[in-house]
Amino acid sequence: MSLAVVRSRAPAAGRAPEVTVEVHLANGLPSFSIVGLPDLEVRESRERVRAALQNCGLDFPVRRITVNLAPADLPKESGRFDLPIALGILAASGQIPAESLLNREFAGELSLTGALRPMRGAFAMACGTARDLGDQHADSADTAPRREPELYLPAASAAEAALVPGVAVYGAPDLPSLCAHLAGVEDGRLSPVQPPPFVDAMSSATLPDMLDVIGQRAARRALEVAAAGGHHVLMVGPPGAGKSMLAARLPSLLPPMTDDEALTSAALLSASAAGFSPTHWRRRPFRAPHHSSSAGALVGGRNPPQPGEITLAHLGVLFLDELPEFDRHVLETLREPLEAGRITISRAAWQTDFPAACQLVAAMNPCPCGWRGDPNGRCRCTPDIAARYLRKLSGPLLDRIDIQIEIPALTPAELSARASTTGEASAPIAERVHGARERQLARQGKTNRELSGREVDEVCRPDAAGEALLRDAGERFGWSARAYYRVLKVARTIADLAGNDVPNGGQVAEAVQYRRVFSAR
Repeated sequence: MSLAVVRSRAPAAGRAPEVTVEVHLANGLPSFSIVGLPDLEVRESRERVRAALQNCGLDFPVRRITVNLAPADLPKESGRFDLPIALGILAASGQIPAESLLNREFAGELSLTGALRPMRGAFAMACGTARDLGDQHADSADTAPRREPELYLPAASAAEAALVPGVAVYGAPDLPSLCAHLAGVEDGRLSPVQPPPFVDAMSSATLPDMLDVIGQRAARRALEVAAAGGHHVLMVGPPGAGKSMLAARLPSLLPPMTDDEALTSAALLSASAAGFSPTHWRRRPFRAPHHSSSAGALVGGRNPPQPGEITLAHLGVLFLDELPEFDRHVLETLREPLEAGRITISRAAWQTDFPAACQLVAAMNPCPCGWRGDPNGRCRCTPDIAARYLRKLSGPLLDRIDIQIEIPALTPAELSARASTTGEASAPIAERVHGARERQLARQGKTNRELSGREVDEVCRPDAAGEALLRDAGERFGWSARAYYRVLKVARTIADLAGNDVPNGGQVAEAVQYRRVFSAR
């Protein structure tokens, strides 16, 4: 046989589209061509595959070899196509059975010795394999017992892919071992990789606990409300007040991820440069980019488009410390995804939608030196300098942040009496948060932060006292319509934590307090 077809997948931002690797051997002058929009890394596969086959004692055909990566309009990158190209050459030259490649997908980078190197995107590829091959077999009229689709990866990358249900994942250490398995050699068969045993126990994941926080009772309450309703938070306070410490403990308050959420988050992280570790299974992502990050790094970029930090934090927390130090243009790119929970990256030939339903937690100092309002008079910033510093944050961006709170510095007395000023641990707070989320999902099928304007009118309307208080506060602080509705959403969340059907005056008052930091300046 001079033609072989091998199935693989491209590492495209967690979606892992299918790529068909077609290998044709023809008579003529010896050559090795790869077509189908390959990048430099893929074109270099020619040398890696040639050396790997020869060093493994396999025959490299001295013929005209043409490799087509279909579809031709999809850019191909990374060394993951080394393995399917090598297997296609072996099948086309009759060294392994061509039928052994059916209902199977392959990916992996080859070393010159034939060993398989780890690759990124293994989890995303397993999701695509289970979805596409599994659906094809489900739609088939064949009455034979259904067999799980099989995915073959480097042994070091197979553990994360094994977390995906509905696909049998095999990890191969090198090319000869995989060839022996495909050829049906009895003592060379590979066994499916089993998921790591610890993934069923979410309690084994160690997260920072709220028990470590000294004092800051108001801030702890604000984080509880934010976690319950999925609200965005901005914390303003002097250096050392505990802003970063509080932000790092928000994930410990969030409800556990559902199966679909865990799969979605892991697929996105798997395709990123850092990759996904099985030890983080069902753990909500916490991303904290440096303030020197570019707009492309934060919201996505490149060509073809790649996800940014806001997408990698999907279903988790995006923490931006020293918020005014970010470039203003970079911060303005957050407006759309914070509102819609999605972001569209457009290029000349590509347009890609990425999910971005993360929870923003930002922290900043009240002035450049950080000590504005300090009772000891340590601040040396003039009012103009402080105002210019705060103006780095635009009104439309602040409008999209539901909860804005001041974090005061701890006094020496609080620090010395830290044992008596420690608050609740994360576990009981998380139970209350989970109960409030359950009420929201039962009532409207989404968190309060995601409610549309019409839905807010239907489910967030307070009682008469709360309505009067909200109207007065809106007129006094000059709120926009967006800010007005966000206060209503926060009041609805506070009522959910208390188990109330309708937000009352006290709960609306608490929600108003969470908008006073910038309204009063």
